Amino acid sequence: MSPFDLPQLDALAAAVDEGSFDAAARRLHVTPSAISQRVKAFETAAGVVLVQRSKPIRITEAGQPYLRLARQIRSLVADMHELGAAAAVPTVPIAVNGDSLNTWVLPALATLSDRMDFDVRREDQDHSAESLRQGVVMAAVTTSGEPVQGCSVSPLGIMRYRPMCSPAFRDRWFDVSTSAGIARAPMIVFDRSDDLQDRYLKRYGHTRIDNRRHHVPASADFVEAVRLGIGWALLPEQQSGRLERTGEVVDMAPGTGIDVTLHWQRWSVRTEALDALTSAIRAAASASLT
Repeated sequence: MSPFDLPQLDALAAAVDEGSFDAAARRLHVTPSAISQRVKAFETAAGVVLVQRSKPIRITEAGQPYLRLARQIRSLVADMHELGAAAAVPTVPIAVNGDSLNTWVLPALATLSDRMDFDVRREDQDHSAESLRQGVVMAAVTTSGEPVQGCSVSPLGIMRYRPMCSPAFRDRWFDVSTSAGIARAPMIVFDRSDDLQDRYLKRYGHTRIDNRRHHVPASADFVEAVRLGIGWALLPEQQSGRLERTGEVVDMAPGTGIDVTLHWQRWSVRTEALDALTSAIRAAASASLT
C-alpha cells in the first residue's frame, strides 16, 4: 500500500510553492488545518519529516523525492487531454539566472504563455542545480554540465561578460592605469553570493580584493547602477551592447572578461509542456548566446 495519496502530494507541493500552510490552503481551496493535517499524515506514513516549518516552508532532504513525484504526477495529468475538453493548464516551475531572464529567456517564455503557466524562480546560474535536486523546479538554466539525478542536460551556449562602467567613472578612477584603478574602484555585485567580479579580478592578477562594493539585487537595476556611474561591474553583452553603442557605458579593460557556459537541465520525465519549453529555450539560446 502506498504511504501517500494525491491530496497529500498536492498539499506538500502547495506548501513548498506558496511558503506557508495558509497560502497553500488558499491555492487548494481548503482550510489551513486541512493542509497541516495532510502533510502531517504524509510524514507519519512516510516515517520522515518532509518539510521544515520555517518562514517560508522548505522541503527537507527526505521530502525531495516526494516533491519531485508530486510535480511529475501533476505534469502527466495535465498532458492527458483525453480526460476532458477543458484540460488543466500545466504549471512549469523553472530556475533562471537574472541576466538570462532579462535578456533571452523571457522572449522564449512568451511564445508558450498561452499553453502553460510559469513559476519562475530567480536563481544564480551556479546554484540553480540545487533547486532541481530538491524538486523545487522541473528545469533550470545552470552552469553545471553534470546532470542532477533524474535529469537530462544539454549545452545552451556561452554568455560573455565584460567589465563595464560609465565614461565619467572611467575618467575618475582609471585616469592613469586601469590595472591600478580597478584594484581600488568601487564595484557593483548582485548579492552576497555573486562572486563574478571577484573571479574576474583574480583571473587578471589581483590577489588582494578589498574593493568597496554596492549590492544591487535586480538585473535591470544592476545595469542602471553601472550606467549611472555608481560602480563598475561585469555585464553580459546582451545587456551592455545598446548602452555601449550610445556611449553611456564603456569597456574599461578591452580584451578582458569572463565567459560563462550555460546548460539546460530538465527532468527526464517526458511531458508535452516540458518538451515544448525545452525546444523554445534551445532555440532562444541558439539565437542569443555565443
